[in-house]
Amino acid sequence: MTDKVLVLSTAASETEARKIAQELVERRLAACVNIIPRIQSIYRWEGKVESAEEFLLLIKTTTGRTQDVQATIRELHSYELPEFVVISMQDGGADYLRWIAESVQ
Repeated sequence: MTDKVLVLSTAASETEARKIAQELVERRLAACVNIIPRIQSIYRWEGKVESAEEFLLLIKTTTGRTQDVQATIRELHSYELPEFVVISMQDGGADYLRWIAESVQ
């Protein structure tokens, strides 16, 4: 078990996704953010089934920075309730995990 995590979030547009990703990396809250374009999301919101085209953010960070990552996403996001899911990294390449730690402060 490591202290590294993968945070999942979505954005309404490529511009918004890039803005969030850029800020997270510039603020040293994430080592890397991958943006997966044009996913189709189907979800329940305010009692109705909705669908939308979104951009998936894969955010590599540490458990110690997750609250700051969430605060930054909320600050920059257009959604009332942005997705924020944290997945623990059980293991990984030692050099890669070290790079995440060095990149996130």
